Amino acid sequence: MRMFTGTNHNFTRWRWHALALSLVVIAAGVAVIVSRGGLPLGIDFSGGTIVVVKFDQDVTEDQVRRAVDPIPGEEVVQQYGDPAEREWLIRLAQTDAIEQGASLEQGAQQVLDALRNAGLPTYEILSREIVGPVIGADLQRRGIYATLASILAITVYIAFRFRFSFALGAITATFHDLVVTVAFLVFFGYDLSLNIVAALLTITGYSVNDTIVIFDRVRENLRSMRRDSLDHVVNVSVNQTLARTVITAGTTFVSVLALYLFGGEVLRGFAFTMLVGIVSGTYSTVFIASAIAIILSQRRRPAAASASVEGRPDATTRPARKARGARAS
Repeated sequence: MRMFTGTNHNFTRWRWHALALSLVVIAAGVAVIVSRGGLPLGIDFSGGTIVVVKFDQDVTEDQVRRAVDPIPGEEVVQQYGDPAEREWLIRLAQTDAIEQGASLEQGAQQVLDALRNAGLPTYEILSREIVGPVIGADLQRRGIYATLASILAITVYIAFRFRFSFALGAITATFHDLVVTVAFLVFFGYDLSLNIVAALLTITGYSVNDTIVIFDRVRENLRSMRRDSLDHVVNVSVNQTLARTVITAGTTFVSVLALYLFGGEVLRGFAFTMLVGIVSGTYSTVFIASAIAIILSQRRRPAAASASVEGRPDATTRPARKARGARAS
């Protein structure tokens, strides 16, 4: 880690480039979401049925898709896990019949009957997931409330502990991490599930914690570097904490990478979300949070300076007052 000790990189120099790059990624994610008709929701939020089966012999996606095609409604068929395992995930969207009170088990049974009637090789049922529409809507609402509540609490804490401009910088960086992570989830075809919401909440705390470490150092350096510009103080603070940032992000990334590679299909969405969030959180801590804090602080300084100038007595009147006092004496 010696290469990260005693560094003197000018990070704030690239703040506009970093902001532009983030806007491009976010815009691309929004465009993909709009083109696909909205954010892809997992069964936890949308409701429906998921069946995972394992065949004894190789089958193609077209064979499985043709088998379940007669089932009413929209079906999603995709490879599940390692292709060599011959595991397939079949998802049925929520139908009107289920919404009217029909048995939720009916969708799973329809999938099994369709596979059996299609003459496909022998299969084994690995898992079934059934979520009703009321439960899905409630989970979706709770996920949104949990995310907003965590961000609000973080805003209050940072505004109380630091400057308000620092709080806005930290919250902007947190929103940046969430939106960028969701964009990459859409790029790589992951549906929004409870596991992914849990990962997003974890990313929120992780990103803010890293940002607070740098802001703490900025606050300490402001006391001893009062005559230096905020850009310089932020650069010094980021360089001083760079080794800590790299060690924390690196060790966390390696741990989550092992979870992604060996944790199985159930945890893959969670691990992928965490991997993207760690990279995005480290990036936003160095570039986005500091950049927003500097921009807002620079806007406040000219206003404060102009207010103080207006409050002073006119300097041009001082010699005249002195002259009148001399003549009177």
